[in-house]
Amino acid sequence: MINLTPRETRVALVENGVLQEIHLERAQRRGLVGNIYLGSVRRVLPGMQAAFIDAGLERTAFLHVSDLQRDASDPAPPIDQLIREQQSLLVQVIKDPIGDKGARVTTQITVPSRYLVLTPSSCGMGISARIEDESERARLRSIGQAINEQSEGGIGQVGLIFRTAAEGACAEEISSDREFLLRLWDSIGKRAASAQPGTLVHEDLPLYQRAMRDLANRDLERVRVDSHEGYQRLLEFCSDLLPHTLERIELYSGERPIFDLYGIEDEIERALARRVDLKSGGHLVIDQTEAMTIVDVNTGGFVGHRNVDETIFKTNLEAAQAIARQLRLRNIGGIIIVDFIDMNDPEHQRQVLRALEKSLDRDHAKTQIGEVSALGLVEMTRKRTRESLEQLTCQACPNCDGRGTVKTAETVSYEIFREILREVRQFESQRIMVLAAPSVVETLLDEESTGLAHLEEFIERPIELQVETLYAPDQFDVIPV
Repeated sequence: MINLTPRETRVALVENGVLQEIHLERAQRRGLVGNIYLGSVRRVLPGMQAAFIDAGLERTAFLHVSDLQRDASDPAPPIDQLIREQQSLLVQVIKDPIGDKGARVTTQITVPSRYLVLTPSSCGMGISARIEDESERARLRSIGQAINEQSEGGIGQVGLIFRTAAEGACAEEISSDREFLLRLWDSIGKRAASAQPGTLVHEDLPLYQRAMRDLANRDLERVRVDSHEGYQRLLEFCSDLLPHTLERIELYSGERPIFDLYGIEDEIERALARRVDLKSGGHLVIDQTEAMTIVDVNTGGFVGHRNVDETIFKTNLEAAQAIARQLRLRNIGGIIIVDFIDMNDPEHQRQVLRALEKSLDRDHAKTQIGEVSALGLVEMTRKRTRESLEQLTCQACPNCDGRGTVKTAETVSYEIFREILREVRQFESQRIMVLAAPSVVETLLDEESTGLAHLEEFIERPIELQVETLYAPDQFDVIPV
C-alpha cells in the first residue's frame, strides 16, 4: 500500500492480511542511504582509525578504515597512510544520521538495480546468500559468466552481485539490468569528475520507487497507490525496470483513506506503544534506548491448561513470532536484548530460538542471534541503516525530557518547601507566592496542608498558591513579594 501526499510518502507491506513493515519519507527529512557525494576529508583521527568527511550535509559524515576502498586480502594499514586532510573522496551513505551522530559513509560504492548490484570498487561476481538452491546459484553463475564473455572487455574493473530477486530471472533480464547499471555508473563518474567537494553526485530513488525495486518479489500480489500522479510515475518507472509488476499496480480512488481501509493507521499507533498484547493473554514490553532495545516477555493473564512449563513454553513461542514482527514493523536496529520467561527445559529453549530465527527469515535487514545466556537472556543484533519508526515520528517528552517519568506531586511539594526556606533566608519579603501545576497545588492544599501551615508559622509569612495550567508537573516558581 502506497500513500502519497506532497509532504510525506508512506509505504506499508502487508503479508497475509497483517502489516509487517511501514516505511516513511518526509520532504524535509529524506533518507540519505544510497546517496553518493563528492566529499572532502575534514579530519583524520589515527587513534580511532577513522575520518570525518565534509559531504555538504548538516553534520560531517563518519568514515571508518574498514569502509575504505582497498584490497580486502591485505591487513588494513593506519588510516593516515590511506587518506589525508583536504583530499576529495567519492563516498556513499550507508547509515542515515541518527540522533546526534552524523551519517556513516563508505568509499566502497554499490549501485543497485532490480536483479543486480554493481560494485565498481571490486571485480568478480557474488550471489545473495538468501538464494539457497545450489542449482539456481549455479545457473545464475553461468549466466553471469556468459554475459561477461559476450560483453566487450568483460566486467573489467567492476563487479556484480546477484540480488535475491534474481532467483528465476532469465538471462535477457539480467543482461539488460547489467547494461543499465554500467550506463548509470558512467554518468555518475562524469558528474563526479566535474563536481566540487561537498556536492551530491547521485541521489537514490524516492521511497515508493525504492520500495518497488527492493520489496517487489515474485510473491507480490498487488500494489495499491492512492495518488493518480504517483500511480502514473510508478507505471513509468516499472515499465523500464520492473515490467513484470505492471499488471499488479492498481490506482486506489476510494473515498476512505487507504491506510484506514486496511487498518494500517491503527497498527502504526500500536507500534508506537511500549506494550504489545499477545493472543494468549501474555504481553511484550519494548523499551528503546540510545544504547540498546530491551524486550521483556510476560505471561500476563495467561495461565494455560497444563503445567507451568508448558504455559511458559507456549507464551515464549508466541512471543518469538511477535518480536520478529515488531522489529520489522518498528524498524528497530542495533543491539537487542530479549528477556524470555525462564525455561528450564533446554529443548524448549532451542525451539523458541528456532521460532525466532524462522520468523526473522523474511526480514530484509541482517540479524544475528546468540544463544540463551546463563541469566535467561537472548542477545541479538539487527542491522540499522535508517531511523526507527519511533525516532521518525516522535520526540522526547518536554515534561520528562525523554526519561519516561516525572516527579510526583508529593516530591515537588517538598522541593517547594525547601525552596521557600532558601528564598526567605536570602530576601526580605512580606509574603511568598508559589506558582505550580494544578496537581501540585492540589497536593499542597490537601495531603500537605499541615506541612504548609507549619512552614507558614515557621517563616512568619503567609504563603499564597497560584495554579499555572501550562506548567509541567515538576515545574514551579517561588517568588518573594
